[in-house]
Amino acid sequence: MQMHGPDLNAPAVVAAFHTALRHQVLVVLLLLAAVPVAWNVWRWRSGAGQPAAPLEGWGEEPVARRALRVAFGLLWVADGLLQLQQSMPLGLVPRVVEPAAAGSPGWVQTFVADASAPWSRHPVAAAAAVVWVQLGLGAWMLAANRGLASRLSGVATAGWAAVVWAAGNAFGGIFGGGVSWLTGAPGAVVLYGVAGVLVALPEARWTGPRLGRLLLRASGVVLLGAALLQAWPGRGFWQGGPDGGLSSAVAGMASTPQPGWLHAAVAGFGDLAAAHGWAVNLGVVVALAGAGALLVAGSLPAAGAPAGWGRRLALAGRVGMVAALAFCAADWVLVQDLGVLGGLGTDPNSMVPAAALVAVAWLALTRAPAGLPAGVTALPRAARRWWQVPPAAALRVTASAAALGVMLLGVVPLGAAALEPHADPIITTALDGAPQPIDVPAGGFTLTDEHGRPVSLASLRGRTVALTFLDPVCTSDCPIIAREFAQTAQLLGRPRAAAFVAVDINPRFLDPAYLRAFDHEQHLGAVPGWRYLTGSLGALRAVWKEYGAYVAETPSGGMVDHNDLAYVIGPDGRLRDELDADPGPGTSASESSFAVTLAGVMRQVIGAGGASA
Repeated sequence: MQMHGPDLNAPAVVAAFHTALRHQVLVVLLLLAAVPVAWNVWRWRSGAGQPAAPLEGWGEEPVARRALRVAFGLLWVADGLLQLQQSMPLGLVPRVVEPAAAGSPGWVQTFVADASAPWSRHPVAAAAAVVWVQLGLGAWMLAANRGLASRLSGVATAGWAAVVWAAGNAFGGIFGGGVSWLTGAPGAVVLYGVAGVLVALPEARWTGPRLGRLLLRASGVVLLGAALLQAWPGRGFWQGGPDGGLSSAVAGMASTPQPGWLHAAVAGFGDLAAAHGWAVNLGVVVALAGAGALLVAGSLPAAGAPAGWGRRLALAGRVGMVAALAFCAADWVLVQDLGVLGGLGTDPNSMVPAAALVAVAWLALTRAPAGLPAGVTALPRAARRWWQVPPAAALRVTASAAALGVMLLGVVPLGAAALEPHADPIITTALDGAPQPIDVPAGGFTLTDEHGRPVSLASLRGRTVALTFLDPVCTSDCPIIAREFAQTAQLLGRPRAAAFVAVDINPRFLDPAYLRAFDHEQHLGAVPGWRYLTGSLGALRAVWKEYGAYVAETPSGGMVDHNDLAYVIGPDGRLRDELDADPGPGTSASESSFAVTLAGVMRQVIGAGGASA
């Protein structure tokens, strides 16, 4: 049977995602309501006690640092809002994370698969958690403008960016082939991490032009490196046609659902790259190299240079900055297609943060404060006691604390999801629908188990029975369903209260030897209460008919086509629930999700004692 995954917009998952967010919004509102309360208490305390100490800080926050902090704070907020898209719970891993790792070495794919497993097992919890982590990070960076709180927001940004880059972006694809700065390599989140490191620097580093020169030079070197990679032979970027490195990337972006004007622009550039691949790539290489060289020149110190060179270097830097920003804007539209379209965009891609860093570098060079006051070697603290902090600073501190609380609202459940090895039942609901409660007498039967012993439904009275139908020579769905039943037995942990019964559904392979071979191959012998039943073809057909199992024999004479279903029968011999047992993609997440679902249903029946509803 062909395996399938759940619809990315499965109504059950979308509803659960929205419900989780609504519940968490209440916590966020409480945190936000606490900000003015804490602020007013702080103001009252500072006025009731000693007079507030004057703010002894050194001037205002440097312009470049403020621009950096605000720009990336807003970017984190935008990224958090993008995580609200309803396709995120089920779509992020198969449509974003796995393709990012597809061209990388095996160790990268293994690492990414292990790192993304918690999201696959708990898609609703993980998707909602990431919303609050990124909204909290953004709010924290926006609220904290000075001091330790601000620097810690930079540390948190750098740490989260590293996690996303490795686990979600597969290290930006740098270990794969065909990466290009134009399409986003080495990953937009790397630039977020750079911004975090810069915000975490001591504020004294932002005095004078030295940091600006370093940032401008680094930006130029990055563009020169991007030009070199774009020009490197054999990487496909000089090639035109539909298979060219640039034209194929643009064509993929043009196929994303988007406004007509944007599609026309992106598709038009893709056609140009396909028709004139060599010339387009030459223009790209020249533009990158030219902008990079001008930025490097603009970062050179004018001290000691011949007269007039300082002005020329400043002009070169200014032209390089304008050229870099223009290139970023063009690439963001024509190649990266704004980065946020299609229902699974997680950020605006790399050109927006790259442009922000270039602009910040220029500001840090040209608008840096002259330095610390004479005789001062470090920035003084604003106050010596918490109650002496002025009201404006107190507001920012309490807002920062609230933002940290919002971030923790995501971090804590994300950590809990990583520690829980069994998947959320919502995955099974998305694949097969919820279990259907019923309350009718179960059809009786007397068959033979894999060891030749007679087993009747009546002999299992007093135990809760999970019943399914398996083909002993099946190599697709049936082994997965058998493993799910084995996991259910392990999760249930009550061997005397439960039985797990499979009925042979292949009319050609009825001998108990085939059943024993299946048990041995799937390691079912140690499963408490496991029984695999067969019998005469007439007896089996009667059971199939009684429980709605259909069989379609194939011309090959091997495994048969049949429906995948399971029943829970109470200790009193009455059917309690019907479950669709289609294993879907057969992943560890879908298997353990079914096992958790079935174990939960059986616990309810066991707890109810089998009493009729």
